[in-house]
Amino acid sequence: MSDLPFTLDQLRILKAIASEGSFKRAADSLYVSQPAVSLQVQNLERQLDVPLFDRGGRRAQLTEAGHLLLSYGEKVLTLCQETCRALEDLQNLQGGTLIVGASQTTGTYLLPRMIGVFRQLYPDVAVQLHVHSTRRTSWSVANGQVDLAIVGGEMPSDLQESLAVVPYAKDELALILPVSHPLVKAEVIEKEDLYNLQFITLDAQSTIRKVIDQVLSRSGIDTTRLMFEMELNSIEAIKNAVQAGLGAAFVSVSAIEKELEMGVLHHAKVDGIVVTRTLNAIYNPNRYRSKAADAFIHEVLPEFATEEIDPESSLFRHSSSSKRSARKLKRP
Repeated sequence: MSDLPFTLDQLRILKAIASEGSFKRAADSLYVSQPAVSLQVQNLERQLDVPLFDRGGRRAQLTEAGHLLLSYGEKVLTLCQETCRALEDLQNLQGGTLIVGASQTTGTYLLPRMIGVFRQLYPDVAVQLHVHSTRRTSWSVANGQVDLAIVGGEMPSDLQESLAVVPYAKDELALILPVSHPLVKAEVIEKEDLYNLQFITLDAQSTIRKVIDQVLSRSGIDTTRLMFEMELNSIEAIKNAVQAGLGAAFVSVSAIEKELEMGVLHHAKVDGIVVTRTLNAIYNPNRYRSKAADAFIHEVLPEFATEEIDPESSLFRHSSSSKRSARKLKRP
């Protein structure tokens, strides 16, 4: 095959249609007209001599050939982006891009502070923060769409061999109560008191919920006796519900610093129980690491770590640019 039967623009269009579910929304996301998108798809199908979409339904559905092309196309586009970033590093040590991933809680409460420190050091570097579930974030790191990530959930088993995982920090999950609750007067509450609380939680499949159940079970608490009054889909919603007097909850201490300072929530201590989870830094050792990512790893990560990170860890010595090259990323 002397000439490729597709272009990068056509691969971008295919990816956008698959992501958005329609030709119109894909066109809007790419800032082009819908007829232009349709024409590119028609040309692509003609060049490949296979249909890429089933056009019978309301939503654009990929055929088997479409799924196959999308799978390889995403890899091609990722490598193109990686190439551009490597060239950008070579030519412009004061610019570049850093793409950081995070799971929900760390992305909402920890990473913005870390990025703030990094931006003070390197204001010319563009920073993107992608916040998703631990599983989705892990796949983004594995695919090279994200430089590195801080996650609190369990790694997908099918990625454990391709990703490097470095324990980074301990995250305490604090029991919070409304300030009007009678147990606020107690310096420490008893384990038995937990059975009398009405809990507000994330759904049962969430990482934080699983960690809480495991730690409480190991501490002798029968979690089947706990009263789960309400399930909400965000930490902010849970904090507001507790503040309104609707129940109690376990949330990351990083999520309640402001509320504790303002005195609108109470952090209750439970006798003999401390609920913690490990936050991990993850990265793909087989992918190119930009100088911006090196600078973030060497100059920002250690400032927020509560776990001792081995300076000989592959996290610090993976990149060919290493710490010495990270210093070449000039500060203003």
